[in-house]
Amino acid sequence: MVPDQWYDINGVWTGSATVLPDGSLVMLYTGSTNASVQVQCLAVPADPNDSLLRNWTKYEANPILVPPPGIGDKDFRDPTTAWFDESDKTWRTVIGSKDNHGHTGIVMTYKTKDFINYELIPGLLHSVPGTGMWECIDFYPVGGADGSEELYVMKESSDDDRHDWYALGRYDAAANKYTPIDPEMDVGIGLRYDWGKFYASKTFYDPSKNRRVLWGWIGETDSERADVAKGWASLQVTKPSSHQILFTMQYSRRCQIAVMHMDWVKHVAVASVLD
Repeated sequence: MVPDQWYDINGVWTGSATVLPDGSLVMLYTGSTNASVQVQCLAVPADPNDSLLRNWTKYEANPILVPPPGIGDKDFRDPTTAWFDESDKTWRTVIGSKDNHGHTGIVMTYKTKDFINYELIPGLLHSVPGTGMWECIDFYPVGGADGSEELYVMKESSDDDRHDWYALGRYDAAANKYTPIDPEMDVGIGLRYDWGKFYASKTFYDPSKNRRVLWGWIGETDSERADVAKGWASLQVTKPSSHQILFTMQYSRRCQIAVMHMDWVKHVAVASVLD
């Protein structure tokens, strides 16, 4: 997608795809408008049969969400992959932001039945004072398959320090509340995905291999002038990793194994030398 509409002319930002029960896809993404307001937008594959999903069609009535009251125009971004809640038969997605009172990082939950009309669920899913703007939220379950307790990972990318922080906790859908197992290891103050230059990560679940795959972003230190001259800036991590959270009730740790094969890659560029 390219920024070519008034609602995303200043940037097509982070988004997340959701696979629906019939196998179709929807994409929620953040657009930065012609007034630099952060809004949420909807897109679907232009050709559902294209396995690489190279082209997308934007919803004609975008944006589908604007910043709610009390949220800054530039503090509302990066919707997660949606999950289905059986209790009320709705899809739910979360979006990161901040509350300027106490410089608090916050997560809001929205629910929808059609990915067009949304309702903001009262209260905050989670918040941590002093952590600033939370972006690129990730929220997903771990454990539970073998009879163990199902816990949830919440990850935020901190706009303050450009690190990816996460915590393990319990999710109460009815109360719309996430509670970390250890408050001293809460989101933004405890555990990090990576201790190098790694930021704005997202994960997706690969059901064919029963694994979660992690992608991240690597910034670099060239000047803006140099970026313009070369035509690009920063890069997406080119070697995604299989991502696991190993935990007990006393601690958690993360391990990753590089994904060395790309079954979905259909084309490989090969350089040739002519005599």
